[in-house]
Amino acid sequence: MMKTIFRKSVAVAAFLLVITSSQAQDSDPGKDKPTTERKEIKPFKILTSGKRITVQSNSNTNNLKRLLVWTSSGHRIVEQHNLDVSVYIFNISVKEKIFFLMLEMKNGKRFTEKFGIE
Repeated sequence: MMKTIFRKSVAVAAFLLVITSSQAQDSDPGKDKPTTERKEIKPFKILTSGKRITVQSNSNTNNLKRLLVWTSSGHRIVEQHNLDVSVYIFNISVKEKIFFLMLEMKNGKRFTEKFGIE
């Protein structure tokens, strides 16, 4: 009789120990999750047509000020400073397919973009 009571109490104690030490769900589910950030709408568009690239400002008041384009291997192919235009068109003369663009707007904001051609 004493053995069965002792076994039952050990079983209950082990069960309670397992329940209290492990949690099936997090008590604060939103605590450790990263928040999603809103992506800022870019004030320009990159339009590609073969090897002809057009960089166009979306705003009439915020023109393009500086433009730098380089290849994925690091060679600069376009570098223009002191621009005050809403559209800039250039042709690519190298055989690479992936390019990077750094663009500074008239208000001083800089943007970088990766783009490719076929």
